[in-house]
Amino acid sequence: MTAVTDSPGHTESTPYLLIRLASTVDQLFADTARTHGLTAQQAHLICRLVGGPVQMAALGRQLGLEKSGLSGLVDRVERHGLVERVRDSCDRRMWWVRLTGQGQKTAHATHEEVMAGLEALTADLGPAEADLLKAVLERLLTDAPGDAAR
Repeated sequence: MTAVTDSPGHTESTPYLLIRLASTVDQLFADTARTHGLTAQQAHLICRLVGGPVQMAALGRQLGLEKSGLSGLVDRVERHGLVERVRDSCDRRMWWVRLTGQGQKTAHATHEEVMAGLEALTADLGPAEADLLKAVLERLLTDAPGDAAR
């Protein structure tokens, strides 16, 4: 597989532009996380919990982490007082991760700031361009391998 580089001929290719867009979103997450005393990965974790508790195995899949990596990440966010682990009431072998009260405040603030940054990124698009971008992104993400948002 050929690497996409900054060399002439690649800088305007669709794959290169997708990489730049992914890097821009990653940087937005990192900058927002830093304002809350978190790493980008910790911010991703708490934002995944905004909709409610998530089972540990599912959270690992969403974040693309193995069990040990996820446990360490949850440990660190737990030490910040933002999440807690809760045993499943039906299957004591399963654990859920949920936001604490402080975690809810931080997660919602982080999520809103990231969303505002993304809105700003697309603010200059007209309605037709915004609709087209949304349609193209939805098509690209439909059944995308490794789509962690599912």
